Amino acid sequence: MTKLYLVRHGETEDNARQIMQGQTQGCLNARGVRQAEELRDRMLHEPIDAFVASDLRRSVETCEIIAGPHRKEVVQTPLLRERDWGDFTGRYIPDLQDEEWPDNIESLERMGARARNFLTWLKVAYPGQTVLAVGHGIINKAVQSVYFNQPMSKIRKMANAEVRVLIL
Repeated sequence: MTKLYLVRHGETEDNARQIMQGQTQGCLNARGVRQAEELRDRMLHEPIDAFVASDLRRSVETCEIIAGPHRKEVVQTPLLRERDWGDFTGRYIPDLQDEEWPDNIESLERMGARARNFLTWLKVAYPGQTVLAVGHGIINKAVQSVYFNQPMSKIRKMANAEVRVLIL
């Protein structure tokens, strides 16, 4: 069995400003760095075989902070990228409430497929190992949705630098 510590990246400047980041790189703010450092300290004595992150900077940076004391490289994968918000990317989230969704937003079905592919890849690439993977709020919901076979609406939102454990 593969043990997965599923983590959401630390807070970014855009999180704090309520900007829809989507698949932009993002940058941890000072609070996000502290969140990652606190999680690193809590995970310090956990035996982690591999560290994986979305290939977006905010996740890589979070994962590198956590992986530091373990002296392991961070493997990056686009499977854990955040949802592509299309024309909503870069917009102030409260302004989007009453807007019609553009056609270029990544569908829940597409995200579910990426989540399934991620979990399959994890089981094949790291059988019987413990993996810490840093993703994003919505893709992490999709991963849990697939894992628990529940609609994404039933999955509780993850806070920045929160960790959840899944046994594959």
